[in-house]
Amino acid sequence: MADRRAPAALVSGDVDDANGSQPDKPERHVHWSQSSDDHEDASSSDESLPLYTPPEANVSRAWANKRRASPRKLLLGLGYRLRSKFMMAMLMLLIPAVFYLTVLWAREQDLNAKWMPDRESLFFSRKPLPAPLERTWISSYKLPLRTQGRNIVDEQGHRFKLSSINWYGASDELFVPGGLDIQHRSVIAETIKKMGFNSVRLPYSDELVIKNPVLEPRLVLANPDLEGLRAMDVFEAVTTALTDAGLAVIINNHITSATWCCGADPCDAGWANDHLGPLCRVKQTEEEWIQHWESVMERFVHNPLVIGADLRNEVRGLWGTMPWSKWAAAAEKCGNRLLKMKPDWLIIVEGTESANDVSGALDRPVRLNVENRLVYSAHGYKWSGWGSWQGRFAQRNYKSFVKTMRHNWAYLLDLDIAPVWFGELGAPNDPTVGDARYWKHLLQYLKSIDGDFGYWALNPRKPKNNEKESYSLVHDDWITPVLDYRMKDLQELMRQ
Repeated sequence: MADRRAPAALVSGDVDDANGSQPDKPERHVHWSQSSDDHEDASSSDESLPLYTPPEANVSRAWANKRRASPRKLLLGLGYRLRSKFMMAMLMLLIPAVFYLTVLWAREQDLNAKWMPDRESLFFSRKPLPAPLERTWISSYKLPLRTQGRNIVDEQGHRFKLSSINWYGASDELFVPGGLDIQHRSVIAETIKKMGFNSVRLPYSDELVIKNPVLEPRLVLANPDLEGLRAMDVFEAVTTALTDAGLAVIINNHITSATWCCGADPCDAGWANDHLGPLCRVKQTEEEWIQHWESVMERFVHNPLVIGADLRNEVRGLWGTMPWSKWAAAAEKCGNRLLKMKPDWLIIVEGTESANDVSGALDRPVRLNVENRLVYSAHGYKWSGWGSWQGRFAQRNYKSFVKTMRHNWAYLLDLDIAPVWFGELGAPNDPTVGDARYWKHLLQYLKSIDGDFGYWALNPRKPKNNEKESYSLVHDDWITPVLDYRMKDLQELMRQ
């Protein structure tokens, strides 16, 4: 019987026809199926011939097998691929995040490093404090004061520059200006004047007005004539001592609850909190806030050196949610009520966002019924500017710092629209690099514009737990000034 097995050339994949080799002809792959019996008859011989399966059939079978895979296996495979992609994406995000946090950490370490005083500051600290300039005292001016463009001026048009210091305590838990247990109020007033300041910002809380408690005798130990008096009477006595010493006084509504300002409590963030319902320990409406102002200021209607009212300290909302227009309307209402009592008072309106931002006054200015009585006010510390792309003031370079100052409030001076009193600035006596950077930039800028200012603060101790006040400008005896880099720069600013 003839041998029907495939020629060797076909098995090896080289196909030759009877005419010889054809090297240019493409290969053709075949599939063989051999017979199980080489002695089958001719009728079955065709079944033992090699069978050819097209490539398309193999693909179709593979696809069919894939489709027959169980849904569970498909889901597991899909989940694995998704997890792999997710982990890769997280890794790509994590690497730059770790790098960024490392840079931030290193920068914070640099900012928190101890700052060494410069040569000029060390030299200043070894000399006696220079005598104040009489030309800066309010007794050298003809009252009442008013505004003229960017300046506060007297009746004859001479500029009166506010060189102020904050004396706090009446706005805090004990309801009394600090230091009355250490020194007589007139001694503290004379100390302020000898340091070169010509005005004092004196804060109170609404709770002081509401409760008006009798003060504990220990709080006024060095002022025996005040023993047994109520908080409002002591506040008036301190104000009178300041004006008797020839210092101008600006009364400030600092906070609703009698406590340290300013925390995250929404009850103290604005002038009214009745919209918060039962959340607030001390509640007040806008009308009650104005009535409290009237109760305080009626005591000073006949005191010409009480020159103004700083309507509310550091109005703020959560992440910029306090509209300037809302605050401006309330300030107008309160300011006009006070001007009915005495038209000579300056009405001081702070910016929003903790008094950092007065930019809204450009499009929506505060309008009072008495002309030339409006003064705006801004505050700023090393932590100010947090949450912005440029970062806190402690991080900024001078160019970035000045840009923010001009945008937030100094444009009012540049355009000669209204005076701006920088009512709170301060730094510790043992500063970090960040403290010193903020202070240097701010004082450099205030000197460049000859700005009005109010330093925070005089007090060497905080009311609660008698905690040390690192921003103080006097020692614990309340009469010895702290002669350091801050006093040096403030003296230069006062004497311009």
